[in-house]
Amino acid sequence: MPIGAFINVIPGPVFILVHAVALVIGVYFARRSFAMGSTDFGRAFVLFALAELSYITYHLDWTTFLFAHLISEVLDLLAFIFVFMGLTKRMMGGAGAPAGGR
Repeated sequence: MPIGAFINVIPGPVFILVHAVALVIGVYFARRSFAMGSTDFGRAFVLFALAELSYITYHLDWTTFLFAHLISEVLDLLAFIFVFMGLTKRMMGGAGAPAGGR
């Protein structure tokens, strides 16, 4: 038996709920980031939310697992790049850092 096979007994709607909650959290933080002028962080959270939406497409049986997982991983990788860019700008005191913030 592969490691983690026990997860198959969890009903599908639970997975949709987990990803939907993560999507809502991503949208919330994206809106907060954009409102504070942190566009790189806002974009990162938008990409994270889109990744969660991609995972949901698998659980709704609209896409295959490998396709949804690949799209989600690419979106998460791009999100990490935006986080790195935002942190770099903040540390260098450049554009994209919130006004009056660190």
